[in-house]
Amino acid sequence: MVGKRKRYGAIGIGAMIVFIAMVLVAGIAASVLIQTSSRLESQAMATGQQTTAEVATGISVAGIQGHVNGDIDYLVIEVRPRAGSKSIDLSQAFIELSDSSKKLILKYDSTEYHAKSEINGDVFQAGFFDGLGAEEFGIIVMEDADGSCTASTPVINRGDRVFLTVNVGNSTGFNKLGERTDVWGMVVPEEGAPGVISFRTPAAYTETVYELQ
Repeated sequence: MVGKRKRYGAIGIGAMIVFIAMVLVAGIAASVLIQTSSRLESQAMATGQQTTAEVATGISVAGIQGHVNGDIDYLVIEVRPRAGSKSIDLSQAFIELSDSSKKLILKYDSTEYHAKSEINGDVFQAGFFDGLGAEEFGIIVMEDADGSCTASTPVINRGDRVFLTVNVGNSTGFNKLGERTDVWGMVVPEEGAPGVISFRTPAAYTETVYELQ
């Protein structure tokens, strides 16, 4: 009788050990699942925010004007943030331009930053362009209610509107744009959708300033 009790006791202890082990394993598995789901939730939220910003943020090209001196030597590209866009730092943006024979990548030149008050009725005055190299663009601020667009940090946000100045007459670049020239490219921000540039120059130059896009 005593032997049977010992056997029953041993079986009971073994079952308890197995039960405790199962509880521990289940607890560890549950902890791993909780941690994994938390990481996946955080990653999903971050991915969603980045995707939303990528879709909503971007630059809109409102128009392009060209100045003629024999051929087109200066371009002014009017840009603004897209609706719902986050703030865009133009110092981190670049412009791609191609005339079918050459492709240029232009970066921001902070020395060619100009305020609206400097225009004095002529956006194509030489002082806005003559300091620009073939791989540089400048900025003329047209609308900036909150003062976010400065020479060192040219950030544009809702309601802002600026002109990007390009010297296409530079001899190391396009060396001016002749008649019937197809030009395309993009204004590419650090984050978000680029603004598209696409136009064909007139068949003959009979005026000094042309609306190109």
